[in-house]
Amino acid sequence: MALLKRANPAAFALPAGILTLIGLMVVPTPALLLDVFFVLNIALSVAILMAAMNAQKPLDFSSFPSVLLFATLLRLALNVASTRVVLVNGHEGGAAAGHVIEAFGAFLVGGNFAVGLFVFMILMIINMVVITKGAGRVSEVSARFTLDALPGKQMAIDADLAAGLLTADEAKARRREVATEADFYGSMDGASKFVKGDAIAALLILAVNIIAGFVLGMVSHGLSAGESAEVYITLAVGDALVAQVPALLLSIAAAVIVTRVADDRDGTGQDLAGQIGGQLASPGTWLPVAVILGAIGMIPAMPQSIFLPAAALAGWLWHALGKRAARPAPAPQAAPPPDPGRIVLEDVSDHTLVTVELGYGLVHLVDDRRGSPLVARLTGVRKQLSQAFGFIVPQLRVRDSLDLAPNDYRILLGGVPIGGGNLRADKVLAIDAGDVREGARLAGEQTLDPSFGCPALWVDPAQRDLAIAEGYLTVDASTVVATQLNQLLAERPQALFGPDEMKAILDAVKDHSAGLVETLYPQPLGLAALTRLFRTLLEDGLPIGHPLPILSALALAVQQSHEHERLIELVRAELGGLIVGRICAPHERLPVLTLDAQLESAIVQGLTDPLTGQPVIEPDLARSIGEHIAALVAERGVGASPLALVVQPRARRALAALLRLRAPSVLVISIAELPAAQPIEVVSVIGASVPPPPTQISDQTERAVA
Repeated sequence: MALLKRANPAAFALPAGILTLIGLMVVPTPALLLDVFFVLNIALSVAILMAAMNAQKPLDFSSFPSVLLFATLLRLALNVASTRVVLVNGHEGGAAAGHVIEAFGAFLVGGNFAVGLFVFMILMIINMVVITKGAGRVSEVSARFTLDALPGKQMAIDADLAAGLLTADEAKARRREVATEADFYGSMDGASKFVKGDAIAALLILAVNIIAGFVLGMVSHGLSAGESAEVYITLAVGDALVAQVPALLLSIAAAVIVTRVADDRDGTGQDLAGQIGGQLASPGTWLPVAVILGAIGMIPAMPQSIFLPAAALAGWLWHALGKRAARPAPAPQAAPPPDPGRIVLEDVSDHTLVTVELGYGLVHLVDDRRGSPLVARLTGVRKQLSQAFGFIVPQLRVRDSLDLAPNDYRILLGGVPIGGGNLRADKVLAIDAGDVREGARLAGEQTLDPSFGCPALWVDPAQRDLAIAEGYLTVDASTVVATQLNQLLAERPQALFGPDEMKAILDAVKDHSAGLVETLYPQPLGLAALTRLFRTLLEDGLPIGHPLPILSALALAVQQSHEHERLIELVRAELGGLIVGRICAPHERLPVLTLDAQLESAIVQGLTDPLTGQPVIEPDLARSIGEHIAALVAERGVGASPLALVVQPRARRALAALLRLRAPSVLVISIAELPAAQPIEVVSVIGASVPPPPTQISDQTERAVA
């Protein structure tokens, strides 16, 4: 008893129902109980049909194949039970087999068994030839296409998961839905055979009832041939019709399920009735119907009392639907007043990476009525930086700030100020870039150019021509902000590059070189690893506007290592020609600086950063190296070719970080990145006791050194 109390009563419902079906087939059933089961069968068939029509998509009724199986078994069990009752008690009259069979055999066909036979045959033709055959064909094709598309859908889910478009739970739910869809259509392909087999069984049962009843009536009960035919054939036809009506309803339900196309374009998820009604509600559909019906109704031989009212009804539908379509959409309800106590995420966070904040005295620079000069300048800067970097720079945001003085502005990157200044929005900035003639006199407010720190003057716009004549470079306030923004962001391309930009590059390359992308992404390198690699290349000053050679080099590098620092060195070695080609043509001699062997060994074997494992240069030594190289750059003059410092691969990153501040024009490369065919000229050896004079190295020597 305790076990029965703990058990779920619903778990016993299905086994009890199956045992009841078996009992109907084996145990004699009273006529009253048989009537109850016939009514239950019809009600169940109608309920299944309504559930199929109200489902928004086929998977909403995923249990339909199993329900169809049990409904078919119920109908066949009732056929067996009713056949037993008809053959045993049929000679007693129509009521002996139950009132439902009597009603179908007497009332629906008028007591004429010949009419009943014809009606039954017509229903069988409709069920088998039209509905069941068509539904079976649709189920077969749907199952085939669904199973063929299953691998592609699974791969699409895996790709979305790897790209970060789906969470693990969402991917699991989509995989489960795809698997359920494949199982459903596969089951429907087999379940459609139940309906076809049930129709054939109904024919055989009808034949058995007619032949056996006719013989038993004459042999066992002493009825004449006419009496036996009238009694038993009428009951047999009534029994067949009682079973055929639910069978026809289930066939329609199966056809509705397999022919249903889930259409959620409007986002409402309508059932079948709403979907059909919405798609037939076009006014243009009913005007031709009204015209054609009216034309047919004007023919003298046609029943005008039927055609003309039907044409009028179609015309009314056209008019009513046209008025509804022309009716303006209801105005959206006014939003409730904001709750002053409610705080949303947008109130406390800024989702823009680069922000330009203006004091209230500079807000007119972004006023649409004045042409928004600052917005146009910033748009131009964004395009220019995107072309230089090789990826789309994220959107810039301009907003006012009450924390700033009226004429101040501030540039933020990720919420951190990286620059700013003070503007005179109604004046022009005249910058002394070194070309101002001696003795020039220009009245104005002295200041410094915020971008390059050059002396400058804020002058009236009327003095612009005079300033240009004196040799000044003149720019307006918007150009001052745009120039500083361009300078600051050009120094930090890696800070603007993220997973979204990396994904955009991969998608663009995949359109032309899908195989190359597949060798890297999503395995063995994920989106985060690729983003980190490309950010490091940008930090090293390597543009990524041509991602194909970079990805090709990376595809080769991952065959040797997956460690980040090692991958960077391998990729740079593969791209050595591209790196050196930015400052020197392949046929020209590359001016080279090198480190003394002892100095380079001291750097490589000295202190290391415990986090990155990279060498750390002692401060005094770093200052000495930086000053020496900066002096060499100054001696060569402004128009000289850029220098390249060639070092060991392990020392490259530390020295590159050092010279990025002291001598940014010097290219720091490892010996592995120097192309074998590149002619070189050793300008100086840093750290040697006596610097040797510039040396011309022959081609044979160059090859040996390489």
